[in-house]
This record gives sequence, C-alpha cells and structure tokens, in this order.
Amino acid sequence: MKSIFYKCFAAACAVIILFSLHSCSDSGISPDPAAEGGQIRLEFDNVVGDKNLVLNGVTYQNASGEDFVVTKFNYFISNIKLTKADGTVFTVPQDSSYFLIKEDTKTSQFVTLNNIPLGDYTAAEFMVGVDSARNTAPIEKRQGVLDPSGSMADDGMYWAWNSGYIFLKLEGTSPKGNPVNGKFYYHIGLFGGYNEKTVNNTRVVKVNFGSLKAGVTASEVPEVHFLVDVLKVFNGPGTNIKIAEYNSIMGGQPEKSQQIANNYVNMFTLDHIH
Repeated sequence: MKSIFYKCFAAACAVIILFSLHSCSDSGISPDPAAEGGQIRLEFDNVVGDKNLVLNGVTYQNASGEDFVVTKFNYFISNIKLTKADGTVFTVPQDSSYFLIKEDTKTSQFVTLNNIPLGDYTAAEFMVGVDSARNTAPIEKRQGVLDPSGSMADDGMYWAWNSGYIFLKLEGTSPKGNPVNGKFYYHIGLFGGYNEKTVNNTRVVKVNFGSLKAGVTASEVPEVHFLVDVLKVFNGPGTNIKIAEYNSIMGGQPEKSQQIANNYVNMFTLDHIH
C-alpha cells in the first residue's frame, strides 16, 4: 500500500513539472540568453601617397623632394572604440585592444575584434601607441604583442621602464641619410613617464565612415579598410621632416618626436567597407 502511494505521488509531481514547463513556454517566459555578439575586422593597408608600400625595393619621394626606401614600418594600435548609428559607443575590452601592425607581416595588418554588439557602426576611434596605464602595468598584464621578453625583442618595439614602448618605427635608406651608411631611423615613443616626466606621444585617431556603415550581424563580418600613409610621418601639421636634417629621431629628441606624433595621427583614412 505504501509503495503504491509513493508511485502515485511521483507521477503527480512529474505531471505538475511538465505542466509548469508547458505554461512557461506558452507565456514566453524563458531564461535570458547569453548576450549575442559578432565580429568586425579592421584592415591597415600601408601606402606611400598613392602607391602601395613595398619594403626594401621601391624608391619613394617625400614632400621635401628626398628619395627614400623603407626597410621597416611598425606601429601600435590600441584602445579601440566603435560608434553605432544610434550614437552609442562600444569600447573594446582593454585586454583585447592592443595590436602591433607590421608591414613585413601581412597577417598583423588584419585586426579581428570579437564579441561586438550587433548593429550598424559609423565611426571608429583608436590610439596610436600604448597608454600609460599599460606601459606601467605588471608584466603579467603585458602579454602577447606587449610582452617585452617575447617577440618584442625581435621587433625592437620596447625601450625601458620609464620610456616604455616604441609606438611607431620607420626605418629606411636615402641618399640624404646618414653619410656613413645612408640610413635613417624614426623611433617614436614616450607615454608621459613613470617616475620621470616625459612628453606624451600617444595620439587618438577618429575616423568617421561618412555615408558608409559597417553592419555587424550574426553571420556577416564587415571589413573596414584603412589606408595608412607613410608620407604623413614626414609631412603634416606637426612639422616637415627632412631626412638631410634629421636622419635619426628617437626618445632623446622629445620635441622633435612630439612633432612627428602630431603628424602620424593624420596617417589614417577610410578607403572602403565591405
């Protein structure tokens, strides 16, 4: 008798549970799904004026009429923000927002951002360089392209604790370069300093997409194609650099490096979105 009672009780509970689940389904009540997100890809296409940048072989000319060949062109992109058509801004999480673009490594020129809220985007903002917070962060917070002991040693994009990362590195040869070897070096860094004050050469770039939109959906990954013009390093609102006068500009020339930083903020233009 007792066994029959428990069997009936169990059956009644099962019916109640099934009815409850059915009722929730009918009323549209369900657990909140995980936030949906998509991807967007940023391409940094390095050029010299209206010509594609080719390392080590092609001769170009700057605004001062000086011939030059580029042998290295690297720069950091960080602190990325994307603006939606409705005006809301999505900030890429800090730990996923540092990239080293290298002309000699094609894959580095394509930056894929994940977990982007779905919608239409009409503008992008990013920093050229590495911010002071990350420059002075514990080493465990500076991994990947920011690891001074990793591939950074090969890329040579790091100076020391107080000077920090090199934000942009342009190297090449020119008849107007160093009289001994014809080379020129522009290594621009300095984030403001950790225990000794320096100039701050981080710069924020804002690019409006105009009438274009980058539509992020669950199935579509838009690609925003930027042109990055090396000639702007030499010529811009900051200064007009002549290789004959300055074949080397690094951290020891803070005023001149600051002028180049005021130039390179203008390197970036939107080409197209597809």
